[in-house]
Amino acid sequence: MYGDDATVRKILTESGDTWAVVGLSSNRQRAAYGVAQVLQRFGKRVVPVHPKAETVHGEQGYASLADIPFDVDVVDVFVNSDLAGAVADEAVAKGAKAVWFQLGVVDEEAYGRTRAAGVDMVMDRCPAIEIPRLA
Repeated sequence: MYGDDATVRKILTESGDTWAVVGLSSNRQRAAYGVAQVLQRFGKRVVPVHPKAETVHGEQGYASLADIPFDVDVVDVFVNSDLAGAVADEAVAKGAKAVWFQLGVVDEEAYGRTRAAGVDMVMDRCPAIEIPRLA
């Protein structure tokens, strides 16, 4: 398990309310769309990060984490595991307090690098499931 309940609870309740959601687009069929709605319902500001830089759920999108002109607290990652490690590295460089890899997104080396940098991280879990359970 990559991220015990204590770490999950800390990210959800103490890491901050600005969540960059990497892979979030206006495609309502994608899991990121629904999870972002849940995050908003629980008081999180959701910042879409997608190459199209679309506005989603009323929030301006950005093509990359580096393009976001303000701090983000948590980076929630909805990309293929092969791409997720680079996103975790960008999140650390951006100064995020936590990185969250969604269900099915696993990169053990990225987990090790992120934790070694002092950044909280969970993998293969979903905040839409965990918020009602733990927060």
